[in-house]
Amino acid sequence: MATTLSTSPISVFPLAKKQSWARSFLNSYLARKVLKTLFTVFVVTTLTFFLVHLLPGNPIEQMVNQLVTVQGISPKDARDQVAALFAIDINQPLYLQYFEYLGKTFRGDLGNSMLSQGTTVSSIILKFLPWTIFSVGIGLLLSFTIGMGLGMLMAYRRDSWIDHVLTVFASIFSSIPDYLIGLMLIVWLGIQWKLVPIGAMRGSLSPGVVPGLNWTFISDAFFHGALPIGTYFITTIGRWMLSMKSSTISTLGEDYVTVARARGLKDSRITTAYVGRNASLPLFTQLAISIGFVVGGSFLIETIFVYQGIGASLGGAIARRDYTLMQGIFLVITLSVVFANFFADLLYSWIDPRIKLGSQS
Repeated sequence: MATTLSTSPISVFPLAKKQSWARSFLNSYLARKVLKTLFTVFVVTTLTFFLVHLLPGNPIEQMVNQLVTVQGISPKDARDQVAALFAIDINQPLYLQYFEYLGKTFRGDLGNSMLSQGTTVSSIILKFLPWTIFSVGIGLLLSFTIGMGLGMLMAYRRDSWIDHVLTVFASIFSSIPDYLIGLMLIVWLGIQWKLVPIGAMRGSLSPGVVPGLNWTFISDAFFHGALPIGTYFITTIGRWMLSMKSSTISTLGEDYVTVARARGLKDSRITTAYVGRNASLPLFTQLAISIGFVVGGSFLIETIFVYQGIGASLGGAIARRDYTLMQGIFLVITLSVVFANFFADLLYSWIDPRIKLGSQS
């Protein structure tokens, strides 16, 4: 009996310690965000798979019909040839295709392009995604930083002529679709005024230019990406200006700003440490959302400027019903939106610890 009483606390303690650690981990702010992010990726990936396969027309049926019509073979022989060409079972139920797709995706295998035989989806994404990240990233970074600065200027000089002019500018350009801005840049800068050589700016890189850390490559990349970068900049800067203006005006009315002024702090100190830091908090979440959706909607801009990015690849995959390439690109877009929001939440909680404490309470 004595032996039992002396050993039972020792045997129970590790289990209780593990349960306490697991409970504290699941109740932590970071764990909840990670689980929510993974669940969102799973749900969106599932919906994307079924929506892609519900699109009218598919490359398999198109090729079968082409073989029957052109070569005059029987539908059965045509299906056998297509099944061997695509290395898939065209009679396999959709739910089995879904489980097979999930298994390959979790292993990092996105499959091969259905219409580019022997080419993996991952290689296509790795080839074109950096150009979209380059153009979208530069455009959003410039519009975000300049837009926040102009928004604070509008808030500090509200009801002045600077505020009125900048507000009209921001309202106009934030309401015009990005593809219209792109078309206007082509018509005005390239055709009417002939300020830029539209034909020479097609593509993402000039023939013969080898990527590397040299001035030739960098200047050529900016030359081909100038119009997409300018389009992203013009169509997003207005939103940052108006958002920052509204947030700054709201922050200027807070009590801690009044107390800081009463303490005799310098205006520059109040602007950066008190007003600017707190007013910019809501914009970080908007920036994260914008990154994902601009990457997803970039196929219009890249198609207009014939810019070889992931958006143009997505447009071609949708037109040709390349299911595997579509699923791979949609997965990249999903990950960009979800994980951008995840890191924005972490950054938000780091800048303002009250967010984390409020969530835990």
